[in-house]
Amino acid sequence: MNHKTNNTNHAEIKQEGNFTESKHVIYLAGGCFWGMEHLMQSLPGVINAVSGYANGSGKEDAFYEKVLTKTTGFKETVQVEYDPKRISLEAILYAYFYVIDPTVKNRQGNDVGPQYQTGIFYPDENSKEIVERIAALEKDRYSAFHVEIGPLINFYPAEEYHQDYLIKNPTGYCHISPREIQVLSKLRIDPGHYPRPKEDSLRNKLTEEQFQVTQRSGTEAPFTNEFWNHFEEGIYVDIVTGEPLFSSLDKFESSCGWPAFSKPLEEPTVRNYLDTSHGMKRIEVRSRTGNSHLGHVFTGESESPNGIRYCINSAALRFIPRDKMEAEGYGYLLDIFLTIQGQMNL
Repeated sequence: MNHKTNNTNHAEIKQEGNFTESKHVIYLAGGCFWGMEHLMQSLPGVINAVSGYANGSGKEDAFYEKVLTKTTGFKETVQVEYDPKRISLEAILYAYFYVIDPTVKNRQGNDVGPQYQTGIFYPDENSKEIVERIAALEKDRYSAFHVEIGPLINFYPAEEYHQDYLIKNPTGYCHISPREIQVLSKLRIDPGHYPRPKEDSLRNKLTEEQFQVTQRSGTEAPFTNEFWNHFEEGIYVDIVTGEPLFSSLDKFESSCGWPAFSKPLEEPTVRNYLDTSHGMKRIEVRSRTGNSHLGHVFTGESESPNGIRYCINSAALRFIPRDKMEAEGYGYLLDIFLTIQGQMNL
């Protein structure tokens, strides 16, 4: 392996392994590197993922037995190389936050110790801006946030037996669930295409009701809102960012008075949180890139085809009719209607 030194505005970055300045890379510490490496390898657009040790004492300590002593400062980290034409850095970061618990320190899953501390380490200024922007949004979602955010200081690939561990050992330990990996491996909606506008522009972008609902977790009146009984073919996007959230294919008639969906277009486009406001215990639904309050999700619903009801405020949504999806940049999702039509014709 060749030793590579790359001078930036940050501390000297020492990286071992196959690396050139032209590559797009990010470094993710998310507990045991076996699972994080396997997750990253599953994402369309990720070229390579390498398990290793980052931001520790130095090369002489960058081996597994020494890192286990918890004295080196190294975090088990995955170097992720990606093709920005196929996947954005934002998509990689949101996938990372989808599977980690950012509220704990020095622990993920059953793994405990400083070597399992979560962190995102950026190698250049462009990555820094994106990482800090996404991290700030994620931090707003939690009362405690312990993910380290900072420049990459050093990175050394782990021993060969750690590389591609879960490919070599399919039944090996992984703190990330196979279902989460499967869901993320099939994503088509890239969150990097739908950034949240700056705070000072939201007031001009949204109506008073839209602002009250999405930014202050308000609730509009039932039965009089725009989409409660609307069933035209198309998709519903976040009013703040334009990110696709729901489809008319999953909308059903509900007596609640608000738009009701059995599922989102893609599960990771919405985030669920415990809501204990107003003396109730409910599950709040917020959008991924906009962090907009959308509504709540309920289970055991007899009117829903799958027993799940996403009860969503119309004021949090914008509807794109099927015949206008191509013109508005959502043509890549049109085949969801073709698939259903094909099944109906069988």
